[in-house]
Formats: sequence, C-alpha cells, structure tokens
Amino acid sequence: MQVDDREAIGRGGTATGSDHRQHHNVTFALLAVAAVAYALLQSLVAPALLTIQHDLDTTTTGAAWILTAYLLSASVVTPIAGRLGDMFGKKRAIVVVLLVLAAGTALAGLATTIGVMIVARVIQGAGGAVFPLSFAIIRDEFPRDRIPHGIALISAILGIGGGLGIVLAGPIVQHFSYHWLFWFPLFAVLAATAGIIAFVPESPVRTPGRIDPLGAILLAGWLVAFLVPISEGASWGWLSTRTLAFFTVAAVVFPLWIRVESRSAAPLVDMQMMRLRPVWTTNLAALVIGFGMFSSFVLVPQFVELPESTGFGFGASVTAAGVFMVPATVGMLFVGPVSGRLSTTVGSKVPLVLGALISCVGFLLLAAAHSSSWEIYLAMLVMGIGIGFAFGSMANLIIESVPPHQTGVATGMNTIVRSIGGAVGSQVSAAIVTATVAADGLPTERGFTIAFVVAAAALAVGVVVALRVPAPAPAADEGIAEAA
Repeated sequence: MQVDDREAIGRGGTATGSDHRQHHNVTFALLAVAAVAYALLQSLVAPALLTIQHDLDTTTTGAAWILTAYLLSASVVTPIAGRLGDMFGKKRAIVVVLLVLAAGTALAGLATTIGVMIVARVIQGAGGAVFPLSFAIIRDEFPRDRIPHGIALISAILGIGGGLGIVLAGPIVQHFSYHWLFWFPLFAVLAATAGIIAFVPESPVRTPGRIDPLGAILLAGWLVAFLVPISEGASWGWLSTRTLAFFTVAAVVFPLWIRVESRSAAPLVDMQMMRLRPVWTTNLAALVIGFGMFSSFVLVPQFVELPESTGFGFGASVTAAGVFMVPATVGMLFVGPVSGRLSTTVGSKVPLVLGALISCVGFLLLAAAHSSSWEIYLAMLVMGIGIGFAFGSMANLIIESVPPHQTGVATGMNTIVRSIGGAVGSQVSAAIVTATVAADGLPTERGFTIAFVVAAAALAVGVVVALRVPAPAPAADEGIAEAA
C-alpha cells in the first residue's frame, strides 16, 4: 500500500520510502513466520521444564526463572522497540529484534548451565516486539481493506503458536533433546530475518522524537516489581516480606511512571493516547482475556496428566497432554480470518464481544463436564474459537483508534497488558489447584472445577468490558479511524 505523504505528515509522522512495494502477501508470509517462531519459543519450554531442570542440575526455583526471565524481558522491551520502530522505521526495528532473538535462541541451544540459560532467555524476550512491529508494518503496507485481515491473523498466531508449542514439546524432547526446542525455532527466525531484509520495504511513516530514558526506566521498574512476585509468589509465599516488598515497589513506581510520562515532552508511552476510551477498554479486555487463555494452558495439561487413580485424571504423558490442546489451536487457526472479515464488515468490537463470550462458555463446559476426553476436546475447541475471535480483534481496535505514528507503542502496550493478564491467570489457577490438594498430595477435582469457574468469571468480566468498547466504523467503509 502506498501511504500518501500528506496523510502521514498530517497524522504527526514523516513519510519516507521508495516507489516499489512488494505484494502484501509476501510481507504477511514473512511476518507470520517470525511471529510463529516467537510464539513457539514462548510455549515450547514450559512442558519440558522438568527435563531442562534435571539436565542443567538446577532447582525448581532456578528452572522457573527460565520462564520468568523471558516474560520480564518481553514486557520491558516490547513498548520500547515499538516506539523505536515508530521513530526509525519498522523494518529496521524488526530486523534488529529478530537478530537479537536469534542470538538469544542460539545461546539457549548451547547453554550448559542455568545461568547461561537465563541470560539467553532474557535476550530472547526482545522477540516480543515482533508482534507490535508486525502490526505497524501491516498498517503501513497493506491495502486498507486488507489491514483487519492481516492484523487478525498475526494476532491469532500468538495463540496458535502457543498451542503448537505445548503439542510439539513432548515429541521434540522425546525424539531429539530439549536443545532442539531452540534449534528448530532458530531456523525459522533466521529464515524470516533474511526474507524481511530482502523483500519487505521500509515503512514510509516516521515519528521524529527521542526515547524518554526516565520513562523507560520507570516502565521497566514497575513491570519487574509486579511480575517477579507474580511469578515467584507461590514459592516465596504470597504474604512473605519479599513478595509484599516487590508489590509495594510496583505500587509506588507505577503512578510515578504515569506522572512522568504525562509531563514529558517526548513520552515513551503517550498517556493521552492511553486514556482514549477505545484504547483503555480494549487493554482492559486484553487483561482478562489473557487471564483466561493462559489459565487454560496451565490447567488442562495438568488436569489430563494426573493419574487415573485420582478418579478424574487421564494419566496422559506430556505428549498426549499436548494433543488435548490441538482443538484450541485448530479453532484459533480457522477463526483468525473470520475475525478479520467481521472487523471489515461490522467493526472490530463484534468479534471481541463474541470472543470473550465464547471463551467463557468454553470454561463453563470444562467446569460442568470433564470426565471423557471428547468433553475436553469440545471445550478446548470452543475456547480456541473464542480466543481466536478476541485476539484477532484487539489489535485492530487499537490500530483503529490511534494515528499511524503511535501504532508500534500502542500495540506494544496492548501486548504487555495481555501478558500481564496471562501471568496473573497462570498463577491464580495454579494457586487454586494447589490450595485444594488431597491427602495423597495430588490436586482434587474440586480445585480444578473452581479454577475453571474463576477463569469463566474473568471472561464474563471481559464480555462486560468488551461491550463498553466504542464501536468503530467498519474498516472497509470508513477506513482507519483517527484518534480524537
């Protein structure tokens, strides 16, 4: 798509770029490969955590940091990289991000100590910026009527890749070794990087400015202070001094960050943009929908892996447990394009409401019936359909509400909020199940049922929030809405 220079400048950016643009399908294919690789790296490790813990001779706490380090790094880097893409060019930014991701992935594949593995995962976390930068490139390069489709599909890939990672982890570890959990995605990252360098044009919209260092430091500060105790609270104790100290720091730094960004002449995150009703309501919906999605990733594999002697478990292996996630992945895969078409015809609010509602129904099905494998498959298919609708619409709602020069940072913040919801959902679900163990130390069916209902309740809140999102005009008729 050729972006008119006057349009870009009128929206606060500077237009640059060449007259030759690749077909948008080529751009989409390369961005999709990059997004799948990152999503796989996010989820492949969790099912193999015990194997990695044993091979690296570390503790349970040390192994948990393999996940925590990745989450923290992605949360901090994503909005900063999105802002840099808005300033210096999205292609340039995504290439740098992918090269950093490749370096971290190679280091993880070679790691022989837990320290090196954690450092590698911190480096890998930079890959979280792939999604907001991809959204921004799609907005700049696609024909106007194809933007919602592209955004919806890339958004769905986060869930699809997450589901595939859980499915593939067992077979990869069983037939190769855990090191190949990193080598296989590395090949995809390198292929995507080479393709983007060769075929994807540089974005024509730029935003002059600078990165506010104090804003970036405070953003990193409150995110780390909040997410570390969320990840470690179960082992530290939720009321321990260390946990409460971290939460206190987060409670102090978060409002300070808002104040600094509100007063900054060149904020990393524009608070006026964040206060737009379409933006804050969509972000709130992302929080609770992320809660539900990651709850399913934690609860369902654990549920089916419990021995049959419990009276409700299926005694599934890690590989077999991954198969139970396949229907969710299939649902997300097929619903992504539908979500994009709905955004084009009736607006992005409709698939968001549908997504939250259908996901809620999926968890209620799990709570009501989970004694047969087909009941689990059905519930996961319903959840996958719901998540596909919701994820496909959220980025579109953000993009429809902000000017092009804020696309990267705005969608980056939406990604962070979704990750925070996922982190909280995972820990709340685990805490509920752990709090209801039987005399033999295994979780009880009642604990899982309560956790399913809690996730459904969170998604019911998501329905209410989604209904509060202002309905933008359908993209095909009115184009991309301007921020008020």
